[in-house]
Amino acid sequence: MTNTPASEHGADVIVVGAGPAGSVTAYHLARSGLDVLLLEKTAFPREKVCGDGLTPRAVKQLVAMGVDVSEEAGWLRNKGLRIISGGLRLELDWPELAAFPDYGLVRKRADFDEILARQAQKAGARLYERCNVTGPVRDERSGRITGVQAKLGEDKAPVTFRAPLVVAADGNSSRLSLAMGLHRRDDRPMGVAVRTYFTTPRHEDDYLESWLELWDRRGAQDRLLPGYGWIFGMGDGTSNVGLGVLNTSASFKELDWREVLKAWCASMPEDWGYTEENMTGPIRGAALPMAFNRQPHYDRGLMLVGDAGGMVNPFNGEGIAYAMESGEIAAGAIVQAHARATPAQRELALQNYPRILKETYGGYYTLGRAFVRLIGNPTVMKLCTERGLTHPVLMRFTLKLLANLTDPRGGDAMDRIINGLSKVTPRS
Repeated sequence: MTNTPASEHGADVIVVGAGPAGSVTAYHLARSGLDVLLLEKTAFPREKVCGDGLTPRAVKQLVAMGVDVSEEAGWLRNKGLRIISGGLRLELDWPELAAFPDYGLVRKRADFDEILARQAQKAGARLYERCNVTGPVRDERSGRITGVQAKLGEDKAPVTFRAPLVVAADGNSSRLSLAMGLHRRDDRPMGVAVRTYFTTPRHEDDYLESWLELWDRRGAQDRLLPGYGWIFGMGDGTSNVGLGVLNTSASFKELDWREVLKAWCASMPEDWGYTEENMTGPIRGAALPMAFNRQPHYDRGLMLVGDAGGMVNPFNGEGIAYAMESGEIAAGAIVQAHARATPAQRELALQNYPRILKETYGGYYTLGRAFVRLIGNPTVMKLCTERGLTHPVLMRFTLKLLANLTDPRGGDAMDRIINGLSKVTPRS
């Protein structure tokens, strides 16, 4: 059941958005004893555009939250990544690491997001569904956010929620951030993902499948696009089939990505069933905000987590793991701030959040931005797709780099190289 507030209600922290970032933030805050309001504009279950594939980074977060990730609980496990390019295929197992499990998972977002939100509820967070936040409440003198205005329920009753700290977990568009004057950075990469579901015999697979060749076949000469296609078996008689493309391509604004997806599916073997009559829903699309494309991540009482802060990995378009991790980091900073005696001390603790983010991801994301620029060059992209799979050792290194799966301390030579590169690369 969703709580029903009075016309005005207070808490220690307000979290706006019950996607992975918001629910994980609320979970860790509630576990630490804080009074948390978790505000979700829709009602569960609800759909989100996603590949539905979870890497070991995300699995680690689920395990830490006490989520049952067994097959009996409806999760489909996978061993690693199958890469297909230039007529070649290579299956790469997730690395065996001390820091992360050696398996990934698949789960539809309609189920996944609700599982996390309910877990936050169980921890003590107060969840309000159908609660559409319309804007911030601010202190007139300082400009600091002190709560939010919202419309609640089917009758859209006006409500004011107040708290000394607000977490924006409201996704790529992040209206709350915009209302506070925090805009996206144009110097950071953006991507787009489009996907649909098909009834298919290819619904169970031990590997997530990634196709590195996406072609723009308009005009006299085919152009290789900077992105990849995916096929993730859902274990329920369907596959999630989609593609992700970066804005570094000259074709980015010109192409209808739904039509690109249709053309790619039409090139698949007929017995896979990736045809329009087997689609179980429409083709849907979403933006992928990458590499800290909205900053600062803390300002005047507002903290940004997940897509609101542009946490998507520019190497592979993965967002869920970083949404969850940023939620845990944010909660840690907030808990420490809550225990401080004075406003100045609390502010000092809150300012630690963006510093931790940059220490954790800054160098790696800077490397990712360089990678994005490289593969935006069709010549470089063609060379990568044609030659990469002929070097299995190089591809294992690439998997660790792109999926950000290394042991932070120790590990093998590949781990040390990747960790070293991330540390010496400027963080911004």
